[in-house]
Parts: sequence; C-alpha cells; structure tokens
Amino acid sequence: MTTTTQTRPPAPDVVDKNETHQMIASDKVEGTQVFDRNGEKLGTVRKVMIGKLDGQVRYVVMSCGGLFGFGEDSFPLPWDGLDYDTKLGGFKLKGVTKEDFQRDKAPSHGRDEQPNWSEDYDRKLRLYYIRTA
Repeated sequence: MTTTTQTRPPAPDVVDKNETHQMIASDKVEGTQVFDRNGEKLGTVRKVMIGKLDGQVRYVVMSCGGLFGFGEDSFPLPWDGLDYDTKLGGFKLKGVTKEDFQRDKAPSHGRDEQPNWSEDYDRKLRLYYIRTA
C-alpha cells in the first residue's frame, strides 16, 4: 500500500526558523540583492560586518561587477543607509543611485583586500552613502 503526504505551504505570516519578525540570521542576509534608491539592482550582500565590542551591525559588504568572483569589487554599505524593501526582496540604499556609483567613485576595495576600518574610513563611507534623497 502506498501512502502520500500532502504538505501545505507556510502561512504568509510564518517565517523561517532562523528568522523572526524582528531578527534575521546573517546567512540569510548574505546573498541578498542590493538596489539603489530607484530600485535598480547594484549587487549582492557578500558579508556582514559587526562591531566586536557592541555587537551592532555596522556594514554589509556588497559585491559588484566582475564575473564568477574575478574582477569583483567590494563596497561597504552602512547598515543604517539601507532599508529592506519587501516588494524587491532585497536591501535598498536610502540615498544613492546607480548614476551616483557611475559618476562618483564609491568607496570600495578588492574582493580579497581589507580596508582600514578606522574612524576616518567610517566617516568617508557615511559621507558618501548617507545622503538626503
């Protein structure tokens, strides 16, 4: 005798086990698409940077450009310069457009490089990304 099990799709208000309505696991953030303030795709989140002493998320590092990881640049984006857009299913920069990236050199580093995460670097990032719309 053969039995079949019918599975039911989760209800819309049910979230995955590694996510709540207020929190999300870092592995679910990594790989999420990043869009400019107009909704144009810029890249994807490669990693999350967390303050060692206070445990606060400071940045997500977006990968952009290149092919299969070669020639790819990394762009540290201040966490408070992003909003999650449920319609796009990704993070949306609050104050920067794709044209800004093309016109002004956005702060970036190579995929295998690490910038000096100093207060000066933080200030440079914030001046670039935290803009008024």
